[in-house]
Amino acid sequence: MKGPVAASNAAEIHADAGDSATGFLPWLKAALRRVTPRWIRSALSPRYREFQAKLEETRRREAEESRLEHLPRRQRGVTDLLGKPFVFVDAYSFCYLYKQLIQNEIYRFSTAQRRPYIIDGGANVGVSVLYFKQQFPEARVCAFEPDADIFRVLEENCRTFGLGEVTLHQAALWKSDGSTSFRQEGADAGRLSSGDASAGDIVVSTKRLLPFLDEPVAFLKLDIEGAETDVLEDCAGALGNVENLFVEYHSFANRPQTLHRLLSVLHEAGFRVHVHAHGTSPQPLFSRNIRVGMDPADMNLDIFCYRN
Repeated sequence: MKGPVAASNAAEIHADAGDSATGFLPWLKAALRRVTPRWIRSALSPRYREFQAKLEETRRREAEESRLEHLPRRQRGVTDLLGKPFVFVDAYSFCYLYKQLIQNEIYRFSTAQRRPYIIDGGANVGVSVLYFKQQFPEARVCAFEPDADIFRVLEENCRTFGLGEVTLHQAALWKSDGSTSFRQEGADAGRLSSGDASAGDIVVSTKRLLPFLDEPVAFLKLDIEGAETDVLEDCAGALGNVENLFVEYHSFANRPQTLHRLLSVLHEAGFRVHVHAHGTSPQPLFSRNIRVGMDPADMNLDIFCYRN
């Protein structure tokens, strides 16, 4: 009788231990919830960890933006603000493009095209190309950049980000194929010399825009530093293929203004426009702000063109 009784007692002990463990764990969890400060419980939650990660990313981004803003002009460098190493030729102009294109998304548009066709006139180092491909991964992008030094950086950035279906042209958009004098600026404002060539100018290839408008274009971007009016007048008859258009109008203080011609072309093509002005003059009838540079500019306009 002694053996069976001992076995029975052992079974009861194990059963009691199991019941105690089963009941103890919920009690322990409840007790910890009561005695653990709320801020510690919050710190352990997935939502709090996600918040902390976003906060750290914001601090890292702000620190990198501050570093870039203090770099000297026209100095090549690299930043990881766009997720991978991205090469720039001028920190100031990169910061401006990053804020306008990536943060403010001024080129954002909608289209019914599954694989939208986008033309990027004046692609510079490729911030705009990258933005377009992020918004529309299947987009076909045709980009133009005439400055040979900047074009090499554009190619490098497109390779780094593995951008497919992007065609790069080392050429300036113009109203004819050929070549012309080009004035390098070292950042984002190089332009065609317009007949007043100087000793420092180089010769670049030109491409006529018109042949590239032979199919529906979801977005046409023209930031071509003063050539925009001539180029749009030359291809006015094909602008019906363009769904959305952005053009930066440049008014140079030492040349006749062509805004009336530009707006006439856009109106005849059936576009409505929305305009943003750069560096406005508070009292323009009395005194006008002149942006000093290769060509003194008295007005720059971002013109967004859309259809009802």
